[in-house]
Parts: sequence; C-alpha cells; structure tokens
Amino acid sequence: MGLHKLFLLTMAAGLTTYCMSSCGQKEYERPDITGVAHAAFFTSDYENTCSFFRDFLGYENPMTVYKDSGKVNLTTFKINDRQYVEIFPEREEDSPRFYHFAIETDDAEAMRLYLKSKGVKVPDHTPKGKTGNYNYFVEDPNGVTCEIVQYADGGQTVENYGKAMPESRISASMSHVGIQCPDLDKALGFYRDILGFTEIWRGGPDPAKVKWVHLKAPESDQTIELMLYDSEPDKAKKGSMNHICLTVDDVFKAKEILESRPFPEGCRMTDPAVGINRKRQINYYDCDGTRVEIMEKETIDGIPAESSKGIPMKYGKPVK
Repeated sequence: MGLHKLFLLTMAAGLTTYCMSSCGQKEYERPDITGVAHAAFFTSDYENTCSFFRDFLGYENPMTVYKDSGKVNLTTFKINDRQYVEIFPEREEDSPRFYHFAIETDDAEAMRLYLKSKGVKVPDHTPKGKTGNYNYFVEDPNGVTCEIVQYADGGQTVENYGKAMPESRISASMSHVGIQCPDLDKALGFYRDILGFTEIWRGGPDPAKVKWVHLKAPESDQTIELMLYDSEPDKAKKGSMNHICLTVDDVFKAKEILESRPFPEGCRMTDPAVGINRKRQINYYDCDGTRVEIMEKETIDGIPAESSKGIPMKYGKPVK
C-alpha cells in the first residue's frame, strides 16, 4: 500500500472517530429492563384511597415521602419486593388520576445514555430520588410519562427486602399496567423499537377492531397493556384504561376474601366475568374511579386466547 493511500485511510478513520464523538452518534447498548416496577396515581381523597389499598386490598405502605411543608407528597403500597403502587394527593382538582408508570432497569445511567442516543429527551444526569432509588422521567410519543428506575442501596427493595408483605395481600404479583394509547404506531416505535418490548397479544370486544395490545418487557414476563381508543375518553373511561392488574389463582376466592373486608365509601366493583382473553377477572374501582383488575393467571381451559386480526383503534391526539 502506498504512503499516500495509507495517509488517506488514516485520515478517514480519524474523521469517522471524530464524527462519532462530536456529532453524538456513538452507539449505546440497552441495559436490561427487568420488570414493570410501579404505577402512580393521584387521588382526591388520600385517606380513602389509602384505606382502599391497605384495609381492603391488604397491602402495607412501608414508605411515605413528605414535602418540606410536612404534607404528604407520596405514599407507596408494596405488592412484592420489586413492585409498588404510588399514591399522590391531587395537585389540581378534578385533574387526571393517572400520573405515570415505571419500568425497572439494572442501570439507569446506561439507560439514560442509550435513550439519548435514540433521540429521546432525557435529563442531563441520573438523580437519586427521595425514595433512595435512581430515577428520572421520560415521555413516550403519545404523551404518557414513563419513569426509569434502578433500585439502589437504601432504596425500597433493599431497605424493605422481604418485609411489609403481609398475608392479607390479595395478590403478590402485578402482571401488567394499562395505559392510554391514542396512536399504536407511535407507541410501538418507542416501547418496541427502542426499549425492546415484544408484542404478545391483541384483543378487543369487536373482532374488527383492536382495543388492547400487550407488550412484554424484554427481560421479564410482566407487560404493559396499551389501551387504544378512537375518540376523546371521559373521566370514567380514563379511570378504566389507566389501571393495574393483580393476578390470583381463583377470582371467586379473591372475591370471597374481599367481601369480608370493609369497602371504602365511594368505591365500586363489577361481577366476575370471563374476559376476551379467556381469563376470569373482576374489577374494583377506588373513590376516584381508578381501576384495579384482579385476574386469574391462566385461561379457563388452559388454551391461550387467539390474537385479534382487526384494525387498531386510533385517536391521534396526545394524552391529556
């Protein structure tokens, strides 16, 4: 190889390296996403909602974070060592009840760099929150807030590991979190193409329309359920779409247990039924209409429900 050609190749390699570092084109690998960590909701009646999760559903609240004023900022209800529900007193009257949901990663800073390399707006650094965990928020293309969390020493899972999980818990597992999704294509571009979630099922009451899409976290069997719609939902529909799902072996047994407990004023429930996914389920709503779905782990006959081949519903306007 002539010296002139070698010089040109060396210069080209140097320019490529320079461009990757100076133009922000460095490739980052996605760290593991090890589960769906929590869902967070606002409430208009803090004590009533706490009673719903504590006295009725049977969960303990091992951590409450206070504002400088001494007022409650948030309280957590522990489902298991890696999953929680967060409750926030409302900040604005009659505002949406759903705040955000969280996915757990084993490296929040690596995830921040990875998301930034994919064009996702992220903070300038990875902070440590008041709960003791590393966390920050990103927004999906539909306007849904997704928290990235890494449990850390002194955080919820370490400090309370193996604790605050009484026998009274109606379920020890949150199989999925349901979130509003006005545009499926935009959602898939984020959760599937960037975060690595895998679509496992589509369904809906109308065979011609897809209303629900389940996406499995890449390093977990937990899912998010994208709740599709084609017109602006009212408050009640938002409360039903943005929900959590707790799994049990027997819905009727769960119903019997819950009927023995005080049902907070203003809450409501539905009768047990077999869903489109061929699993028995029952729904409970807190005083603000936020839904907690209790569903059996297996289908009624062990045969998985067929995925819908219908057309996904679409609204298009960002979530408000």
